[in-house]
Amino acid sequence: MDQSEFGSRSDDVTVLMLRADDSAQMRHALSLAERGWGQTAPNPMVGAVVVQGGKIVGEGFHVRYGADHAEVDALNAAGDRARGATLYVNLEPCNHHGQTPPCTESIIRAGIRRVVVALPDPNPLASGGIAMLRSAGLDVVVGIEMNRAIELNAPFLNRFAARRPWVTLKLAMTVDGAIADFDGGSNWITGEESRAEVHRMRAGSDAVAVGMRTLISDNPRLSARTAPLPRRQPARIIFGRGKAMPSHSHIMQTAHEVPTYLVTYEEDAATLQTLRRAGVEVIEAADLRESLAQIRERGIDSLLVEGGAGLAAEFIERGFVDRLVIFQAPMLLGSGSLTAFSGLNTRRLVNAMRLEVMKRQTFGPDQMTVYAFPAP
Repeated sequence: MDQSEFGSRSDDVTVLMLRADDSAQMRHALSLAERGWGQTAPNPMVGAVVVQGGKIVGEGFHVRYGADHAEVDALNAAGDRARGATLYVNLEPCNHHGQTPPCTESIIRAGIRRVVVALPDPNPLASGGIAMLRSAGLDVVVGIEMNRAIELNAPFLNRFAARRPWVTLKLAMTVDGAIADFDGGSNWITGEESRAEVHRMRAGSDAVAVGMRTLISDNPRLSARTAPLPRRQPARIIFGRGKAMPSHSHIMQTAHEVPTYLVTYEEDAATLQTLRRAGVEVIEAADLRESLAQIRERGIDSLLVEGGAGLAAEFIERGFVDRLVIFQAPMLLGSGSLTAFSGLNTRRLVNAMRLEVMKRQTFGPDQMTVYAFPAP
């Protein structure tokens, strides 16, 4: 994605002042956009700010899928004060008739003079807004706070760049890297604050995945219990053999209510029939790459993988993890416990996987760290 298009002015001092103000206002637009977390998919999260004479006169965000886009929300708040103002928005304004009219028409009609955009829209159906606004005589600046804008809507952007979903691997562990004690107990390693954040992560994901061992040992619901609830609960995806799937599990008992998938290979006909009667859709694939491609074909743009250790190792070794989120609790379980990365291949120090720290945050006594894997 081109990050060189930032606009220019002949007065260098003015350029510096404008750039500083542009970044601050765009960061505010991004914070507004995040208020749509869990409510906008399959649309991206978008925020918009209208600034007149250095003051915010209107702001808005895409509240929910099907509702007004952020630009329209902000322009409605600004009213007549939008004329001659600057509009900040973290994604290129749409230029097509979808569930709502083109945002470009509303921007031009409102008399906006200048538009600052963080990121072009990769969706060929909606893009073209930047060109349309420029052809109408507006000054359009592109690329302010682009990296933050990319991170916010990474699953949406990935939809147009890859055949698989955007994958976040989440693990809760002790200081010594254990995800369960010697007999498999793992409830609870982290505290309530961390678990609330995990529910927020689920609310922003299209699907949550675990391995069969985790399903059997923990009997998780894999639901997002947030306030407000997400627009739709994430689908549940189980990796493993169908015969091992407990009929009494929360997942099986609610498979007719929430989309539920089993990723497996070469199951017998009787098992497949039992699963389908229970409401489980079976994805048969020979390897993880093909599994993820089939998951993506079902409209799942973002996948939150919550373990266990074997599934986590396979995702990491195959290079299919985009973000690794570790919640580390201040406790020790010692030898004999199940460690988070025991399934990874042995490496020498010179060949170690080196990750980029994206974010650190404290939740109660626990420390959350978000890592990015290097591009393949």
